[in-house]
Amino acid sequence: MNENLAEKTILVVDDEDDVRESVREVLSDEGYRVVDTGDGTKVLRMIEEEKPGLVLLDIWMPQADGIELLKEIKNKEPDINVVMISGHGNIHTAVTATKAGAFDFLEKPLSLDGLLLTVRRAFGEAPALPDTDAADNRKKTRARKRPATARVRAGAKLKQKTLKKSVVTSGQGLHSGVKTGLVLHPLPPNSGIVFTGISADTSVRAHLDFVASTGYATSLRHNGMAVATVEHLLATLHSYGITNLLVKVQSEVPVLDGSAIEFCRLIEEAGIEETDEPWSEIVVDRAYRVGAEGGEWISIEPADNFSVRYVMNYPKPVGHQEYSYTDQGPESFKEEIAPARTFGFLRDIAKLEKMGLAAGGRLSNFILIDDEKIINTELRFPDELARHKILDIIGDFYLLGRPVRGAITAHMTGHSDNIALLRELRAGLKL
Repeated sequence: MNENLAEKTILVVDDEDDVRESVREVLSDEGYRVVDTGDGTKVLRMIEEEKPGLVLLDIWMPQADGIELLKEIKNKEPDINVVMISGHGNIHTAVTATKAGAFDFLEKPLSLDGLLLTVRRAFGEAPALPDTDAADNRKKTRARKRPATARVRAGAKLKQKTLKKSVVTSGQGLHSGVKTGLVLHPLPPNSGIVFTGISADTSVRAHLDFVASTGYATSLRHNGMAVATVEHLLATLHSYGITNLLVKVQSEVPVLDGSAIEFCRLIEEAGIEETDEPWSEIVVDRAYRVGAEGGEWISIEPADNFSVRYVMNYPKPVGHQEYSYTDQGPESFKEEIAPARTFGFLRDIAKLEKMGLAAGGRLSNFILIDDEKIINTELRFPDELARHKILDIIGDFYLLGRPVRGAITAHMTGHSDNIALLRELRAGLKL
């Protein structure tokens, strides 16, 4: 057997004849060698005989439990990538399969775009992202590769990064109340941060162009794919320098404990892989500002690094809080900003419920404040609320697709103000 052909052999395991036939036709047309079986008891023997580089494995079969078979395959042949498929799956099934060693998880009926994207990633081929117009893709590629301006100091070189392996977590959406999960997959250079559902047939980039709403959280939408509350995850990716990542999620990123500390642990569990592809900062050339003096306002001005100063003045029991953060890498973020939790006021809960928000709010995942005191917890920092606002800003400011070098000052602002400033910055710099 030709060695290169053997490397591109795919074993399809599914008890439905029509599924095997359609997958075989699609993948054969793409140049892959495809073998298949509907009998789960033959899988290990076929792997030994056919030496596939990839196995597409149905999770529900009469003769075998797909998850247990997955474990057997990974125990015997740890280097073979296995993609689980199911017609009854959800994000929790995807999380379970990934924890057991699956490369990825796909939902039936299989999407052609989602199937090919996943197969190409499994073989280490640069994927074409679904639902991306070719011209739009070229424009964003140019933006990602545009060299930094002359204001970048010599030696301030950045490299694109992704994760060394896939990792998962699960939790609950703060606003939707939906039990959800998160699967993070490595992507090759120049892919960007991409959110997709478990079928992988539609996607939305983490980019300012696709911001759909900023009410109490930042949400993205593109071609039918929508994902809410992305800011805490994006803040972590921003601070750790992760430039290329596929994020599988069901409607809303889980809130976890209301902070970003679990996302830090997730990134560290996966490990970071640096590539040879260069990356560049967006260097602020002059002062930009939105908002009115005496009210809500946020500004950014030229600086030698990235920093955020946030000031809030609320009635008691919050009062005046202020914090200044200068980015010095992942450790400074992890120690100073990531542990700061989201917060809300008891008087606003009824309003949020009428808006269909905060359905997933629990006493364990956000700071609840009434007119006299904090009800449910002890603060992790005296100025935890100000630090959390900085967390949100760091996340929103990754929506230009590159890190920003500049000094931000914000007074009583939220996501809408952050996005408004980003748009001013993009227009001024002609990004």
